[in-house]
Amino acid sequence: MALSSSFCSPRKYDVFLSFRGEDTRNNFTSHLFAAFCREKIKAFIDEQLKKGDDISSALLNAIEESKISVIIFSKGYASSTWCLEELVKILECKKRKGQTVIPVFYNVDPSDVRNQTGSFGDAFVEHENDFRDMPQKVHKWRAALTQASNLCGWDSMTIRHEAELVDEIVKDILKKIHDISHFGNSEDLVGVDSHIQRINSLLCIGLPDFRMVRPWDMHGIAKTDIARAILNQISSQFEGRSFMANVREESKRVELEHLRDQILSQILGENIIKTSIPPRYINKRLQQMKVCIILDNVDKFGHSEYLTGGLSRFGHGSRVIVTTRDKKVLDKYGVDYVYKVEGFNYRESLEIFCYYAFRQNHCPGDLLVLSDNVVDYANGSSLALNVLRSSFYRKSKQHWENALHNPKQISDPDIHDMLKISYDELNYKEKDLFLDIACFFNGEGRDYVKIILNNRYLVHYGLNILAGKALITISNNKLQMRDLLQEMGQRVVCHESYKDPGKYSSCLWYHEDVYHVRKKNKVS
Repeated sequence: MALSSSFCSPRKYDVFLSFRGEDTRNNFTSHLFAAFCREKIKAFIDEQLKKGDDISSALLNAIEESKISVIIFSKGYASSTWCLEELVKILECKKRKGQTVIPVFYNVDPSDVRNQTGSFGDAFVEHENDFRDMPQKVHKWRAALTQASNLCGWDSMTIRHEAELVDEIVKDILKKIHDISHFGNSEDLVGVDSHIQRINSLLCIGLPDFRMVRPWDMHGIAKTDIARAILNQISSQFEGRSFMANVREESKRVELEHLRDQILSQILGENIIKTSIPPRYINKRLQQMKVCIILDNVDKFGHSEYLTGGLSRFGHGSRVIVTTRDKKVLDKYGVDYVYKVEGFNYRESLEIFCYYAFRQNHCPGDLLVLSDNVVDYANGSSLALNVLRSSFYRKSKQHWENALHNPKQISDPDIHDMLKISYDELNYKEKDLFLDIACFFNGEGRDYVKIILNNRYLVHYGLNILAGKALITISNNKLQMRDLLQEMGQRVVCHESYKDPGKYSSCLWYHEDVYHVRKKNKVS
């Protein structure tokens, strides 16, 4: 089974240089490569003369293992089929892995690259003749040139002095390498591609409007990792970017002003002196910048408003992503782009678990059935899959069989502690309603629950609160609670019952507990 996102060691190169050797190897490219070396930027450069038509696998691997690709378009670039194949591979990595791609137009007009005119048109006259039996290949090359020429890059016609152009490119590369290191690498994730694609479709990068997208879910579905991966993929398309992790906890630790100043510092690339109101010149700069901001784990509406200051504060095409576990935070915004991050499906869950448990992209045949049991128990939670992997990594098949005889026996307290965060935020009536559902009403009809509970917990309102925090779902008027959440709720009841057996006398579902309470005569 192929992984939908690669798991690799950290990428080997900072930069891959794609260039036409006959045009630039002994001048511009060598100067740029030397500048990279001086700045300790690890760049791959093909030292072999490019002969023949077949691109080497080593070269393709180098592209895969690079954080950034720099394409030096020179007059003879398109005459090399090897260069064109490199370009296709680079753009494939951009699409599939979020690789940053920077074109450099060296003594060529970008429109010649885009439209295949001038020397690029002459090259394609030959390609059309040489590959007349493979028109799709030629079409693919043309499309790649058009796509690459539309990316933000550098033009030697604009910066005439070569030394200055090299310096500017190196500065740009250093900043992008820092951003990639700071915001994370989407290659370190597996099973999230479908979520990333759906959120990207809501972002509509390229449209000039202001847009805010809000993923929400229960704890443990990797929305933070998804948001970080998206920023890594799209960051090169923005002039400023910021990722503020775990706003919920950070806002308890420091003042919101401090968090806002951190965001401004990341966007502007400079330290912002703490101030209650940002100076006018900063606001003016922000209004001219296309920015991308991610606020992770926001639990209060006012926090996101304060930290962003409203989208009108930023330039056209800016994007803000706000992740949360509480839909109530999103509802206050009114009509907007909201994405519910569902649990991982079976295939995605198995991919995640195989990586965690076996450090490979497939499950050993003799452990496939046992792995299925783990995946079923995790019920789409990447948190659970990650925590549970410690129970199985490098363990014998016998250990697996013993552990999986009753999966609940291997569940880690860390899972329940993380899931319990949303529960702890409920008021006491909402907590009681959650526990009632966990013990008795999972899968029951909403109207039936209202009748049984006699509206004593303001059931209608309470159910909406629980659904908004992704603690339950309501489908076809039936209440559904994930197995892990139900187990967490039942553990809460057991813990409280042992401390005070009379407290939860109405919440007895294990026959042993019924016997114990009756024997002690503690039923009220």
